[in-house]
Amino acid sequence: MTNLEQENKEIGFRIRAARKAKRLNQTEFAELLNKSLRTVQKYESGEIEVSVAVIKEIAKVLECSPSYLLGWDEENKVLANFSDVVRFVFELDKTNELKFNIDVKKPPIHDGWECSITFDGKNTEGKLNTDLCLFLEELNNLKNGRTFMGADMGIWKEKTLAYYSKTPLTQKTAEELKMQEEQLSEKFISKLLNE
Repeated sequence: MTNLEQENKEIGFRIRAARKAKRLNQTEFAELLNKSLRTVQKYESGEIEVSVAVIKEIAKVLECSPSYLLGWDEENKVLANFSDVVRFVFELDKTNELKFNIDVKKPPIHDGWECSITFDGKNTEGKLNTDLCLFLEELNNLKNGRTFMGADMGIWKEKTLAYYSKTPLTQKTAEELKMQEEQLSEKFISKLLNE
């Protein structure tokens, strides 16, 4: 079984579970979706891939989030303490598709103390850097009320999560991580010696 087939089966399972939680049979569900009974059966069995647009319709009918149907479980991703944030940065650094830089500005060279993680949207080594830059730009626009469509943050969040839920990330190999750790250790020792 391919990854896509497995993913379709998992989505189908969650659709069926959400339908049963709403106490709908497949015929009632098909009528509410304006789909045939056979199509609904194919969705639930994972025989066919469900488009993001249809996932959105199903989520509306079943009163659940598209993210849940696609397998993104928000409750498992809650940041409970600061170590979760630090762990996230370590995990982010392990991905092949995102490349970032860390910029630190502090006294005496700088008036304040600022640290930032930057993603170069034109960095071709980071295949998803452009996507992340577009996401952060739109998030900034929404947070500052500068969106041209009057988008609702919750709806935008669900659409964005649903859209990117099928974009896989790959991890650096153990050898690449070891080399990266050695480079960081060398930089840290060099910095300590130069201070």
